[in-house]
Amino acid sequence: MSDEEARQGGGSSHAGAVTVSDVQELMRRKEEIEAQIKANYDVLESQKGIGMNEPLVDCEGYPRSDVDLYQVRTARHNIICLQNDHKAVMKQVEEALHQLHARDKEKQARDMAEAHKEAMSRKLGQSESQGPPQAFAKVNSISPGSPASIAGLQVDDEIVEFGSVNTQNFQSLHNIGSVVQHSEGSP
Repeated sequence: MSDEEARQGGGSSHAGAVTVSDVQELMRRKEEIEAQIKANYDVLESQKGIGMNEPLVDCEGYPRSDVDLYQVRTARHNIICLQNDHKAVMKQVEEALHQLHARDKEKQARDMAEAHKEAMSRKLGQSESQGPPQAFAKVNSISPGSPASIAGLQVDDEIVEFGSVNTQNFQSLHNIGSVVQHSEGSP
């Protein structure tokens, strides 16, 4: 293992410290390894198309004289080593991407929670500064068996909101009638 590989292996061990540039560096290393693997396969091709598994001895068991055995064995060895390095780098890339995305997901969740908390504190701050909502109507009678009676409305109850009608947009009881008409038959 080279010093650079050891550094990269150790660099990914501390969680949350992975950056986009770290992932880009790992990807650059992966591409270098792939280029070296291809160059070694080209060496094998130049030796009469010998690959990774073709025999290096003839049918009588003697070393083949039509290929450079040293070059073929070196290329095969390099390919095997580089494939192992490639697997290790790909694992580092995968782990780095998982850490990067997990950190982004955590940050997004924190931001959402903070925004929700801020919105709630603003809403509470507004309602506290305004005090209790003002009533726009007071119940003075209830018919027995009516929907209002069934809902539990009682004489002297104050109405602060009825559907979309509230203190800010209430003009007359026609507003209430309109809301009831549009809600008729709905729970």
